[in-house]
Amino acid sequence: MYDIIAQHPLSAALVTLVGLSIIFGAILGFAAIKFKVEGDPIVEQIDRLLPQTQCGQCGYPGCKPYAQAIADGDPINKCPPGGQTTINAIADLLDVEAPTLDAEHGEESDTKTIAYIREDECIGCTKCIQACPVDAILGAAKLMHTVIVSECTGCDLCVEPCPVDCIDMLPVDKGLADWKWELPPTAEQQIQVIQPSDIIASDHANQQDNNDADNSGEKAA
Repeated sequence: MYDIIAQHPLSAALVTLVGLSIIFGAILGFAAIKFKVEGDPIVEQIDRLLPQTQCGQCGYPGCKPYAQAIADGDPINKCPPGGQTTINAIADLLDVEAPTLDAEHGEESDTKTIAYIREDECIGCTKCIQACPVDAILGAAKLMHTVIVSECTGCDLCVEPCPVDCIDMLPVDKGLADWKWELPPTAEQQIQVIQPSDIIASDHANQQDNNDADNSGEKAA
């Protein structure tokens, strides 16, 4: 065997590396299954209902931490970007009464806004880039910065750090992509339940109308 290894050192090294890779891969796969930590499903459901602005107005560093806090008993009315719609949705999920928005955390706005950098005034300090929680600003030190409109959540966290005040929050016109359609009424509201007694009464009324029509025809004849 040693003679074979000596004659084909590269092949032997390759086989050894492949074998070690398989062994370590199996160990890591087993560990991933054995020590897997399951997430709390209610936290995930709450997080999906939040607007994902990552603005921190709720007092937490992002939507996921706030979702965890709500699951632990924190009030559900601390999210101004989500507004009353989000509060109602979370209340329905948790089967609790929906409170009004806590004004201490901000006011709900009907108009969606995004950040706009006046690029000719930008000094390239990167402070807005560091403040953006969703990496929606492109740029580098001493170079012009610009906002990726499709990624901006309108949290306005980039406005205050700007030393030259060259960032504006501008309203966004609603289009088909971001229009929020009103939900249709529930099935219970749409369907009129008909009782057997209603059917019998309706048939009796129709029969009476037919009899009256026949009698009127005979008299006319």
